[in-house]
Amino acid sequence: MNKNNNKRYNRSLLSCALAACLAMSAPVMAQSTGATLRGQVSAGSKVTVTNVDTGYSRTTDASASGSYSLAGLPPGTYRVEGGAGGTRTITLQVAQIATVDLAAAPPPADGVTNLESVQVIGQLVPETRTSEIATYVSTKQIEALPQGTRNFLAFADTVPGMQFVETSDGRTSLRSGAQSANNINVFVDGVGQKNYVLKGGVSGQDSSNGNPFPQLAIGEYKVITSNYKAEFDQVSSAAIVAVTKSGTNEFSGSLFWDRFTNDWRTKTLFEKRNNSDKVDFSEEHYGVSFGGPIIKDRAHFFLTYEGKEQSRPATVIPGRNFAVSSLPSQYQDLVGPVSLPFKEDLYFGKIDWLVGMDHYFEFTVKHRAETEITNIGGVNTANSSTSKDNDETRYDMRYQFTSGDWLNDAHLTYEDAAYNPRPTNDGVGIVLTDANWWETVLAVGAGPDYQNKSQKGWSFQDDLSFNGIDGHSFKMGVKYKSVELSAAEQQPYNPQFYYDLRNNELNVPNTVRFGYSLPGIGDGTLKSDNKQFGVYFQDDWEVTDKLTLNLGVRWDYESSPSFADYVTPTSVLNALNAVDPRGNGTQTYRQSLALGGVDIDDYIGTGNNRSNFKGAWQPRLGFSYDIDGDQRHVVFGGAGRSYDRNLFDWLQLETTKATFPTYEYHFNTPQHPCTVGVGNCVAFNPNYLNDRDALYALVSAQDGNREVTMLSNDLVTPYSDQFSIGMRNLFGMWGHEWSSSVTLSRIVSKDGFAFMLGNRRPNGGFWDTTRPGTREIPWGFGVPGFASLILGTNGIETRANSLLVSLEKPYNTASGWGATLAYTYTDAKENRQFGEHYALQYATLADYGWSKAGGVSPHRLVLSGIYDAPLGITLSSKLVLASQAPRYGTNCVPGWDRCIEQTQYTPDGTLGYKRFDLAAEKKFQVWNDMRIRVRADVLNLFDWVNYGGYDDWFGGAGDPSPTLGVPNSQLLPTRTIKLTVGLDW
Repeated sequence: MNKNNNKRYNRSLLSCALAACLAMSAPVMAQSTGATLRGQVSAGSKVTVTNVDTGYSRTTDASASGSYSLAGLPPGTYRVEGGAGGTRTITLQVAQIATVDLAAAPPPADGVTNLESVQVIGQLVPETRTSEIATYVSTKQIEALPQGTRNFLAFADTVPGMQFVETSDGRTSLRSGAQSANNINVFVDGVGQKNYVLKGGVSGQDSSNGNPFPQLAIGEYKVITSNYKAEFDQVSSAAIVAVTKSGTNEFSGSLFWDRFTNDWRTKTLFEKRNNSDKVDFSEEHYGVSFGGPIIKDRAHFFLTYEGKEQSRPATVIPGRNFAVSSLPSQYQDLVGPVSLPFKEDLYFGKIDWLVGMDHYFEFTVKHRAETEITNIGGVNTANSSTSKDNDETRYDMRYQFTSGDWLNDAHLTYEDAAYNPRPTNDGVGIVLTDANWWETVLAVGAGPDYQNKSQKGWSFQDDLSFNGIDGHSFKMGVKYKSVELSAAEQQPYNPQFYYDLRNNELNVPNTVRFGYSLPGIGDGTLKSDNKQFGVYFQDDWEVTDKLTLNLGVRWDYESSPSFADYVTPTSVLNALNAVDPRGNGTQTYRQSLALGGVDIDDYIGTGNNRSNFKGAWQPRLGFSYDIDGDQRHVVFGGAGRSYDRNLFDWLQLETTKATFPTYEYHFNTPQHPCTVGVGNCVAFNPNYLNDRDALYALVSAQDGNREVTMLSNDLVTPYSDQFSIGMRNLFGMWGHEWSSSVTLSRIVSKDGFAFMLGNRRPNGGFWDTTRPGTREIPWGFGVPGFASLILGTNGIETRANSLLVSLEKPYNTASGWGATLAYTYTDAKENRQFGEHYALQYATLADYGWSKAGGVSPHRLVLSGIYDAPLGITLSSKLVLASQAPRYGTNCVPGWDRCIEQTQYTPDGTLGYKRFDLAAEKKFQVWNDMRIRVRADVLNLFDWVNYGGYDDWFGGAGDPSPTLGVPNSQLLPTRTIKLTVGLDW
């Protein structure tokens, strides 16, 4: 039986599932940000909840047994009325399931109950009866805790298992466990923000100094590190569930401006050692928000804008230890410190409208615009830099309908995100080299980088909940998305001419490299009209007053025409079947591959022998057991599978690499002689420098010496299996209620995407078997007439066993303080270096073996606190401590032909990262409710040194490197003061 047939399912099953969901016309726990309020009340009582800020109101009738449930409530503060319990005022958090019994004694005298610190009949009632491993980040934490980036995801590391990463060049990312940032998903108002094309997990976050969303617009969010319910899709790591702010019945607004500059920071360790001036660095943020009623209790608006400007330092340094004075005089001024400008504008708007008590509408729009200059520093001068635009627009129209025990929540969305690096200058690239073109001293001409990566399309998602059966909360949903994915890579866009600086051969280049589209075949661009479909069903079943089971399953499918319909070019097929000139004169390259264990038929596309993956069935099972039935001591756990997706930026290379190859020609010069007409040696023509057509005329009618990328016909979707067991507790300490959680978690991710080197020698060997022990990669044994053979397949895996410990005393105005503790112990392994999807050093992934997960600290502790100090000053702090994480290097000590890739070591020292931030804010009332805010954040208060990089070279040919593990760069911030002024009204 054909392998692909095993993946084909009866379409009637899918049709029935879709029909069943649509026929009910009303979904589950509505979107993932909606809160659920449930509990007991007098039998037959009517329960009404009203948002005290917006007037949003919902009513339900209790069942004959007295149970009630209201799902899909926007997070906020509510007045709850019903039964003998009188009136309560409670605060519901994002995606929370809160249990409040109303058939009880009257509430406390003040009538206020906050579900971050709830007292109902003297009991604390936060969300303890859930199987998810989840923690909340509140509005107060977002507003008060010290921070430098204004990326709202920076507070996610107050959750065990999370790591917010800031690189030395200002990039930020979020990762969980042993998986990368690609595997997270952020849901804003119930809509996933997944990046389908590029890395980073969130659209727009690959290689960006910007932020994914205006922080002023984020109300609060929930971090689910594993065992999320069936409603979450396209995620195999952590799910971030955020809700945006809304307007209220009162007009209010806020504006702020903050800044830190080079003068407000201490020197780095390297600046001190060199006794040099601080390199220029500055950053500022500014923004405004405004909201209020359109129709009181019925319609509201909220608008916000945030801007970010940055000037980051870089230093242009000649390579190969060349002195500046040895450079041609016209290029000497290009060397030295430079500033990299960055500008971001973020806009967000929201309108909500409640029609009666059964119809609720919401419309939001977000726009992000970034401009940036990159690729400067090291050997790259400003002339060869890249100008990058990063733009994104999203619209979301939401309609929520309630009818008795039914709730239907529908979203119609549109997104358009584009990432466009371009050469800052067009023309000729000039690269000064040290004798050989690959040993660059300085790049002084037009740069090579040209890309256009985008995702654009619309989607419809509908979630339906039904709570009409005692003890059950049924949830089901469907999502359909039509999205155009596009990629363009024309590398190098500007021809790159190489000159030999070492031998002063500067009048005539010795080599040229350029990209050129294949006439009649393609130009390095690809578009794919992908369709995504997902369906899920879940039952949150309260088996008893102590035991709750979360039983769910979802199925996802994505059609990708660019993959399924791909046809391998005839020229490649002919080369595979032709006699391998390096063999015995009769053996084809196909036969050489077969001897090496590569069945090339598994990678040849005919246009009808590939199918999109249909096996993404994902059971999600969980339980919680309330030991005493009072929500104070709860054992919980679960097991589930979750599928992510393969990035289009990797899959598109099969097509784009085949249509815009890179050509390389050598010129016959005195210092680099070659025989004109032999191989790729040609006579130099000055017209090549200013006439691209003359340069392109060098290309023959054949494909030339291009790399061949081929994807497995049986490509599948990566996934993770998640298992956990833990316990939550509520207890009193120091006169306050605290919550704690201890969890053991195991997450195994499989089928990660990797590019392998398909090259094989005539005898099928990857290594040269005539020289035992040598490890010379077979670069010269690619497809005859072409360059190397690159095979895309599945196989990258990670395994992470974690102990997750959290302790929290939530902030509330009554006590005036709050504190959190998050400790994570992680034992993680991986079968390929973290962050690498190219695995070209060995024949198979199995040859790499298992290593400790790179970049994952075994121990990580994050403490945070907020305190209302005297004189109306709010103090806050955050401490992050992490042990040293394993790193990778290359070990050529056994010999230059015996280099061992993916060799691992751990730098010296107990702590690999340590940082303590402190903030103080004072508000001054100037008129009525108008207040001026003055704030100072001291980042890295103790000026601890955190290194950004180390020398990872083990040494070569019997000469171990004495500098292995020696730091060579430092992360910012050093001790830095950031000042903020603002106005609230």
